[in-house]
Parts: sequence; C-alpha cells; structure tokens
Amino acid sequence: MKELEEGKILQLDFSKLAKTAQKCPDVIPVAVQNIDTNEVILVAYTNEQALKLAVGTRTAVFWSTSRNELWEKGKTSGETFDLLEVYVNCEQNSLLYKVRPRRGGICHTRNQNGEARNCYYRRLNMDTWELDNIDS
Repeated sequence: MKELEEGKILQLDFSKLAKTAQKCPDVIPVAVQNIDTNEVILVAYTNEQALKLAVGTRTAVFWSTSRNELWEKGKTSGETFDLLEVYVNCEQNSLLYKVRPRRGGICHTRNQNGEARNCYYRRLNMDTWELDNIDS
C-alpha cells in the first residue's frame, strides 16, 4: 500500500505551487471535471505545448510538473479522457477541462474490487484529521 495514496494520514503538500513555479514557471492549473456527472476528477497543470496538444487531439494532456514533460492522463493505466470543452477563468490564469472517461474509469488507483475510482476518494474526518476512504 502506498501511504500517500491509500493511508489515513493527511499529508498535504503546501509547497507544491512554490516548487512548481521554480521548476516549471510557464504552467497554469487546470481543474478537470467529468462532463456527465460534474465530479471534479483532478487538478493538473498545463503549458502552451500541452494545451495545444490537448486541443489538437481532443485528449486530456497536461504538463507533468514532477517529471517536467507532457503527460497524457491515463496513458499508463488506460484511464484516458476525451477532452470535450475548455473554459478559461476571468484572469486567464487557470482552465477548466470538461472530459469524458473513455472506458469508465478515472483514477490510476483501484478500490478493493479492482475498479478505478474518482481521484477524490478520501474524505477528511474533521474531528480526527484522518482520511476516510469512501470508495474502498
């Protein structure tokens, strides 16, 4: 089990934006939403190259800030997405991608039944500050 992805301990990375800005200064955040359910699937980053590729291929493509390279969401896990709509915020410093999972799954993690789940599968217990898995 990967503690960060499956554990109960809250380990928020409050320095992520600062690290990202140093390593990848030309990116903006992208909120990704399932067009059919309105679920927020994930938050990622894009740069001009990734945005052009995403729009050109109609596929959810981002800029991986950890690997500093293009990243097609789900390319490894098979949980890829059709890019259906792109919205820009008023300050033009973030985007919203409305997507549809191609084969039904969303996240690279799996529940106990082996099914892909939404990336937001843990809820913070505000009394204990532990994470409760709501799709185990």
